[in-house]
Amino acid sequence: MPLVNMKDLLVHAYDNGYAVGAFDLVSLDFLEAIVTAAERARAPVILSLAESHFSHFDFELAMPAVEAAAQRSAVPVAIHLDHGASMESAVKAIRLGANGVMVDASHLPLGENIAATREVVEMAHACGVAVEGELGYVPGVEGEDAERHPGSLRYTSAAEARQYAEKTGVDCLAVSIGTVHGRMKDKPRLDWGRLKEINAAIRLPLVIHGGTGLSDDEFRKLISLGVVKINYYTALADIAGEVIRTAAKRGARGYTALVAGIREAVASEVERCIGVWGSADRAAEVLDRCRPWLNVEHVVVYNAPELDEKELRAMMEEGQRVLAAIAGVREVRVGSLVSKGARYHYCWFIRFASSAVIDSYQHHPAHVVFAERLFRPAAPDRITADYCMANVHTGVAALPLSAAPSQRQST
Repeated sequence: MPLVNMKDLLVHAYDNGYAVGAFDLVSLDFLEAIVTAAERARAPVILSLAESHFSHFDFELAMPAVEAAAQRSAVPVAIHLDHGASMESAVKAIRLGANGVMVDASHLPLGENIAATREVVEMAHACGVAVEGELGYVPGVEGEDAERHPGSLRYTSAAEARQYAEKTGVDCLAVSIGTVHGRMKDKPRLDWGRLKEINAAIRLPLVIHGGTGLSDDEFRKLISLGVVKINYYTALADIAGEVIRTAAKRGARGYTALVAGIREAVASEVERCIGVWGSADRAAEVLDRCRPWLNVEHVVVYNAPELDEKELRAMMEEGQRVLAAIAGVREVRVGSLVSKGARYHYCWFIRFASSAVIDSYQHHPAHVVFAERLFRPAAPDRITADYCMANVHTGVAALPLSAAPSQRQST
């Protein structure tokens, strides 16, 4: 089943009155549990990775597993960077396979928050990637007691939300109406009137962080007032911790024995949430209404008759260094001919996050300088084509199998 466009997914949820779970994962056990639960419930799901958790796992090593799980899933999936701290974090997440990113500049004054968020939006939208912003302050850190990270609860106002949405162009907005990250001793008091005003003011998909501890009725009311993405982690972490403690009390020894029940326990809670939030049995309609998220392979075959081997290698190395740094470029590979007799002796394979990157890449200053100063003068004989990449067995109807790939004389 293909990855789906995250903006399309959130808009579908907003238009149809349900919420998609964005479950933060910190291990393969969590990853498998979340996907298993979504498949059982036939529900779309967001695999979320929070930057605050990167001290617990290697983000670059984890993302290939996350992407593989999404691609082989039987239900539609989006991959999201949660609480990204910088532009660099967002660019890296897109390169590694995320098709949604959150920029968290909520700790800054409104004007600075708007400026920082708008910069990420411009970059991400040029890659076709959805952006979540945050306005107001939700205390705590994912999976930790909120009392350890108290701050001051700063509510989102409808007037500021309208200004923020208009000036940043975000695709969804995380709001502060009384929830907290992590655990709180006292039950949060949610400001329903404030949420209703925000929803009426901006008419964008809304996001709630700090879902742990809310009742089923509170979740349903949140959804009725425009919340379509619910971040959920602390309860899952607590369930996993309890599994380990119980196994230890029963005499389990060794890592695998201690964690053996985590996947099923976490999957059960995820499936329960999916049922409450109304996304169960919506996989088919989401696939029908939402665009698949497909990488594009930018292929260049060429000859460089005037370059010797040393000069050719230097050009390839420079191209890999420069082009790989462009936002939306996932990978840059170079190759040379193996069999004799083919017309073109060398190639570039440049993987784009989506078809949106074709245009932004062509006009990016780094690409323009490299192409005009180094590559095009050295390789006048070349062909360039862009190919939409998909596994045909997934049944992606949007893959234009009968259409000829675009060809042009460029890099």
